[in-house]
Amino acid sequence: MKIKVIIEKGEDGFYSARCPALRSCWSQGKTRDEALLNIREAVELYLEPNPAELEGIAAEEIVELE
Repeated sequence: MKIKVIIEKGEDGFYSARCPALRSCWSQGKTRDEALLNIREAVELYLEPNPAELEGIAAEEIVELE
C-alpha cells in the first residue's frame, strides 16, 4: 500500500508529517528521516484493527495484507 505523506519544516526546526488520506494521522521529528519513521509508525497504528473487533470471529478468516 502506498500512502502519500506531506512533510513540512516548521519555524522551530522540527519536521511535521501528516497523511491527508487518514484523518488526524500526523507526527513529527527533529529530522526529516525521523519524521518519516514516526509517521510510518503512526500510519501502522492508525490502520491496526481494534482487538475487540476481532474477538468472536470464528467462522471468518482473518488475513493480513501488506
